[in-house]
Amino acid sequence: MRILGLDVGDRTIGVAASDALGWTAQGLEVIRRTTWENDLKRIRELVAEYEVSLIVVGYPKNMNNTVGPRAKLSEEFADKLSAELNLPVKLWDERLTTMEAERTLLSADMSRAKRKKVIDKMAAVLILQNYLQANPGK
Repeated sequence: MRILGLDVGDRTIGVAASDALGWTAQGLEVIRRTTWENDLKRIRELVAEYEVSLIVVGYPKNMNNTVGPRAKLSEEFADKLSAELNLPVKLWDERLTTMEAERTLLSADMSRAKRKKVIDKMAAVLILQNYLQANPGK
């Protein structure tokens, strides 16, 4: 069983999945958000395709560890997703992952246009990889 990692934004959802052993995270895609039903449909397809047993959603807490409006939206998304898919959904601190993803893509000398297309997927990989490293064997 695999773990799915999601970087949920207003316009996109970056998606990553673990390998079968839960050691590494690989980027899958960026979902362009339209409606909750469409977002859910695509996530449901990925859950079935990759035999997902757990979903990790990025939790964008403020730098002072408080929960702001963006984090509240992630909480609501995670709750709805868990109820709809009948799967456990965990929130995982994602502070600075987008900046780390941007740095990684810049060091690869990727153009701004290409970075924009993959930044959310890369952030999802970092969120999931951080979760996997903190929770080995889960």
